Amino acid sequence: MAFDTTTDQVIDGVRLDGRIAIVTGASTGLGLETARALAATGATVVLAVRSREKGAAAAAAIRSSVPDAALETGVVDLGSLKTVRSFAAEFLDSGGRLDLLINNAGVMFTPFERTADGFELQFGTNHLGHFLLTALLAPALLAAAPGSRVVNLSSGGHRASDIHWDDPNYETRPYDKFESYGQSKTANILFSRELDRRFGPAGVHAYAVHPGMIVTELGRHMTRDDRHALAEKFKASPTGAAPQYKTVEQGAATSVWAAVAPELDGHGGAYLADAAVSDDDAPWTRDAEAAARLWALSEELVGQPFPTP
Repeated sequence: MAFDTTTDQVIDGVRLDGRIAIVTGASTGLGLETARALAATGATVVLAVRSREKGAAAAAAIRSSVPDAALETGVVDLGSLKTVRSFAAEFLDSGGRLDLLINNAGVMFTPFERTADGFELQFGTNHLGHFLLTALLAPALLAAAPGSRVVNLSSGGHRASDIHWDDPNYETRPYDKFESYGQSKTANILFSRELDRRFGPAGVHAYAVHPGMIVTELGRHMTRDDRHALAEKFKASPTGAAPQYKTVEQGAATSVWAAVAPELDGHGGAYLADAAVSDDDAPWTRDAEAAARLWALSEELVGQPFPTP
């Protein structure tokens, strides 16, 4: 696999008939393409989106290329723990197993805002919402084990910040949207590491994915000044090279590869990029004590312990 690998190349020859997958943020961009690709393999895909209308539009878009796609829709807002709990309860009531959980939804570089539960928006949505969702769905993942997987969408942007343990939700320090995004993406990686450490032996593996640079609705909060600032950061990097952009099909390829590649069974907890295991993550994402600390903090913040595998 390589930088320009596409989702269709990843799923070539792959069949997931009888498997059940949930994709958050499945209405647009990488989530929509990830859901389409998994549906093309025969999996039943639950489109976890913010409204029934968005779900219906996404299902229609997928069926335009995969006419026999097995699709379901669930409503969830990762910025509201109440809706996360409602979505998870509805899913668990409908059946007993979950093979693939693709935690794809997210926000980026948002103005300062808080979630419905008072968390800083990027940390609360990108990490805490998905942490709670995964905790609630853990029994269904265990029921499908061995072979069930959790894929957490991170980003190379995690290098902008480690976790600020004293004030992760910007209660006292000045808000920095780039730093906040980086913290949330670091959290995605640390969560993947600790989830795999705890649940890997029971047959549930977790992976963190860097999709690459893609133009999607995720960047809707970026201003001209933001783009200039990012360009300057790239110029100041060791390579000084401008970023290479991917298509949506290329960007979603690593998420899909994380979900289906059999060779990943022995690489639980890995950071993935360009449809391959990568060592390009920041040193602080490999700190086992930090991963365990984030797990405990997250359980406390969302008020939900994980079940013991």
